[in-house]
Amino acid sequence: MRLALGVSYSGTAYQGWQSQSSGQTIQDKLEKALAQFCDTPRVSTLCAGRTDAGVHGLMQVVHFDTELERDPYSWVRGTNRYLPSDIAVQWAQYVPDSFHCRASATGRRYVYVLLDSIVRPSLEAGRVGWVYRPLSEDAMHQASLHLLGEHDFSSFRASSCQALSPVKTLRHIRISKHGAYWRFEFEGNAFLHHMIRNIMGCLVTIGQDHQSPDWMREVLQAKSRDAAAPTFSPDGLYFAGPVYSSEWGLPDTTPAFDWLP
Repeated sequence: MRLALGVSYSGTAYQGWQSQSSGQTIQDKLEKALAQFCDTPRVSTLCAGRTDAGVHGLMQVVHFDTELERDPYSWVRGTNRYLPSDIAVQWAQYVPDSFHCRASATGRRYVYVLLDSIVRPSLEAGRVGWVYRPLSEDAMHQASLHLLGEHDFSSFRASSCQALSPVKTLRHIRISKHGAYWRFEFEGNAFLHHMIRNIMGCLVTIGQDHQSPDWMREVLQAKSRDAAAPTFSPDGLYFAGPVYSSEWGLPDTTPAFDWLP
């Protein structure tokens, strides 16, 4: 049987999603908890979108195959018993064997939260990015329009990126301000390694009037990482989850991120 899980986590204390020899990753902690709940030596999971060290997950979706039959909520409660407090399974759902959490996704969503303050974050440390110079919403919005649609995003691609193609489609970028906090929402068919953080570096550069909005088009057309701004902090980046067709019958994978600034 194939089981899908919706998982949320704070990435501050971890070395990203993907399993490492240190055991200090989200995948390592989740698989260890599942193995304890299933009373088996090993459970192997796949995820909808790997996250880097320090990046958070609002609605990560994973799947794995198991012979253990339990009520879906028993999987939630039982797995969470063995997880650290900053990782939690939100829901569990049996799915057809043809479902694949990554390949079946038709899109992915990210949110970046940024504190605009002359004083660095304290209570929000690790949960928000930070700028201490004012940002222009209009300039960032105009710059973001150059990124919408299908493009070669090589200028925003990490050198370690393993994607087969740099061509991706950005469907939606929304920028809004809530008090001292900026929220940047992104949706696309897929994303390259560090793509959002590299876009954020450029948006902040433009928002602080170090470059014009049209510079974003120049960076995009250059198809060179050297043309873009430095990679921005992972602290305020949240994987907001994959998008699936209703045919899979999954619970709503839209994350409840209204609590974010």
